[in-house]
Amino acid sequence: MRVLVTGGAGFIGSAIVRHMVLEKQWTVSNVDCLTYSGNERSLDLVNGLAEYSFHRHDICDTGQMRALVFEFRPDVIMHLAAESHVDRSIDAPDVFMQTNIMGTYSLLVSARAYYAQLPPERKTKFRFHHVSTDEVFGELHEGDPAFTETHRYRPNSPYSASKAASDHLVVAWHRTYGLPTIITNCSNNYGPYHFPEKLIPHMIVSALNGADLPVYGNGHQIRDWLFVEDHARALALVAERGKVGETYNIGGLAERRNIDVVCEICSILDELRPLPDGKSYKSQIVHVVDRPGHDYRYAMDINKIKSELGWEPWENFETGLRKTVQWYLDNAHWWRAILDGRYRLHRVGAGV
Repeated sequence: MRVLVTGGAGFIGSAIVRHMVLEKQWTVSNVDCLTYSGNERSLDLVNGLAEYSFHRHDICDTGQMRALVFEFRPDVIMHLAAESHVDRSIDAPDVFMQTNIMGTYSLLVSARAYYAQLPPERKTKFRFHHVSTDEVFGELHEGDPAFTETHRYRPNSPYSASKAASDHLVVAWHRTYGLPTIITNCSNNYGPYHFPEKLIPHMIVSALNGADLPVYGNGHQIRDWLFVEDHARALALVAERGKVGETYNIGGLAERRNIDVVCEICSILDELRPLPDGKSYKSQIVHVVDRPGHDYRYAMDINKIKSELGWEPWENFETGLRKTVQWYLDNAHWWRAILDGRYRLHRVGAGV
């Protein structure tokens, strides 16, 4: 399998690249423009391998994307490149509109041109796999059934609205132009190599640095947590066996309140890296003004991918969170390089 991955230097992207190259032995070409959250050090395990190549390009550059697609000749284009931090989308929505909407459009145009010239036997194999989020469905309330693949779209933030728009573009290119597309919508990911602006890594790093652990509002917002390596397995499976034109939900079956997640992180750190004064890391928790338009609850129904493709998460939240905390303890060099900006000095990558 030859897979062109966009956004492969990001958190989820680097996990799927490592999985496809090291576990599946597929040939992977990674295109990433290396914005602030792109980190090539997350790909140290595959850098230099014959099965892996990296190209530093902006997915909004349609000419560059088309040239790259035609040169690499992929069986699958797996599109993960996106601006994804909700807080940043509230403060600066313009870059989200450009990358998440126009970037997806650019890739669809390039994929359609490439698909049109493939011989029949290659056409039957080709897929455009678009990776999206549960946030496009809006919020759930206590007792509401989990999101299914047919749930109505009701995005509530600039980020989720831009991702919803990109989902709609992918569906339109399938229906109008016959491009063989698949969409996956995932719940909140966590695990190693997570950029420390998101909840779990931010809390781990802040705790270790003796900083406040800021929790929005009362912290009762509920998220479904998915270990990133389980997500990578699901994405590879969908790329191999997913049905054209279908959408698959991917979730961790691990709904937790944000405040409970933070407290569990503190409890694990109390055990693994106790504070010298004997206090709990929970003493660093502070409650801050809630995020505007903060969705209350997300939950994913994964019956479709489980019944049709046989996937379900291997990691439960307790074991996954402990592995994640331990990874950050063992790999302080990785996240400290982000905090002090040194990771930006490791910026290489060839053009087409």
